[in-house]
Amino acid sequence: MRRAATALALTALAVCGAAAPAGGSARDRPPLPARMADTGGGSQLLTAEAPHARATRSTLTWWERRGGRWTAAGSAPARFGAAGLTEGTTREQGGRTTPTGLFDLPYAFGTRPAPAGTTTAYRRVTGDSWWCEDTRSAAYNRWSEPLAADCRAGESERLASYDPQYRLALVVGFNYERPVRGRGAGIFLHVNGAGATAGCVSVPEEAMRRLLDWAEPGRHPHLAIGTATGPTALTRY
Repeated sequence: MRRAATALALTALAVCGAAAPAGGSARDRPPLPARMADTGGGSQLLTAEAPHARATRSTLTWWERRGGRWTAAGSAPARFGAAGLTEGTTREQGGRTTPTGLFDLPYAFGTRPAPAGTTTAYRRVTGDSWWCEDTRSAAYNRWSEPLAADCRAGESERLASYDPQYRLALVVGFNYERPVRGRGAGIFLHVNGAGATAGCVSVPEEAMRRLLDWAEPGRHPHLAIGTATGPTALTRY
């Protein structure tokens, strides 16, 4: 009886092991943008997917939709906030977290000239260019040149002071259209610095050059930031 029971158990294990996963193999799954709740309505998309909310490193992938299908056009290693990622709608300024969500990319800027092929609106940084992060200012979460009278320098970023980070950058539309004071300001996709960011997403400089050449405003590119699973999963956005 013992031998028969053992054989039956082994048979059951073999059957279970042969069963296909409920969701099919990773190779059979649709590409990430096709599994997302929203991609912004355009035909270009960037996804910054972290393995979990505490991660400070992962991958940025850019996608194109042609003929009704999403295909990856490129990728680069990415860095996130020093404190990981957090839900964008409840983020608090100063927490050094990267907000999750789906965001537009209003314009690009940099201390260097726009790379050849750039069609995104591009603003060149000068010595008087600031990003106001003072929650008391009417210019909160906006480019300010020169610094607005009601915006404290100690609460803001002088853009020219951040090298190499702001050699090339894209403004991320987090808390941008209708800023909520204290939610956070100055979230960009920019060139890598020495380590994790204060809340932005960063990639190597060559990747930023490729992205600015690739992005086409008429195709309405968006950036989706999130995790592989959990409450901040990219597929939620």
